[in-house]
Amino acid sequence: MSATAGAFNRKPGSALSKAVRYGGALLGVCVGLLSYRYIVQVGPVPANVLANRFFDHWIVVHAGAASTALILGAMQLSSVVRQRWRGLHRASGRVYVASCIAGGASAMVLAAGVSTGPVAAWGFGALGTLWLYATMQGLRSARARDFSRHRAWMIRSYALTFAAVTLRIYLPLSQIIGIDFAFAYRCIAWLAWVPNMVIAEIYLRQRGPGLRAGSQPLPAPSCSSHTDRML
Repeated sequence: MSATAGAFNRKPGSALSKAVRYGGALLGVCVGLLSYRYIVQVGPVPANVLANRFFDHWIVVHAGAASTALILGAMQLSSVVRQRWRGLHRASGRVYVASCIAGGASAMVLAAGVSTGPVAAWGFGALGTLWLYATMQGLRSARARDFSRHRAWMIRSYALTFAAVTLRIYLPLSQIIGIDFAFAYRCIAWLAWVPNMVIAEIYLRQRGPGLRAGSQPLPAPSCSSHTDRML
């Protein structure tokens, strides 16, 4: 079959799906790199972030961990890396998991210190809790060598990690269209991650039996142990 014929026979959705994946990965890496500025204390800090009661010390932990998870998670989801460089995949996977644990735990602390009220606090607290849970389930599945379930849980984990990106999209948009900041922030505390999880679940259910095996609703959070392999 010629290259031209092959191009015409490709599924129309495949190019769009690939563009979305690569675009999302690029956004994740960019946001992750920019967020390291909290560690080196470069650039302005939003007033609502400064107003957090636990800003000191905890923002550095959260920004460093979440940024690392954003950057490495984009690589972890790559089938090329997973298949060709398994050692790199496992090593970076360990760092990703450690980053999610630190990021999720610090997110729960910072959620308790938000200045915009309990709705935002509960939203970010739920995000941190489910982020920890999804990552831990991925760890447990990999240790059991159930890699289909492992991949499914790690897709969920990165969907929650990606809340750092969607939050930074929704907040400026809310201000452009003139929504009150405090109201918008309360809403975005949930909108930054709930739609991500819905999209992840739809994706898992459309990818066939291999990934559907791990597609179960998130139950009440629990803790698991360590593993030696990712995605």
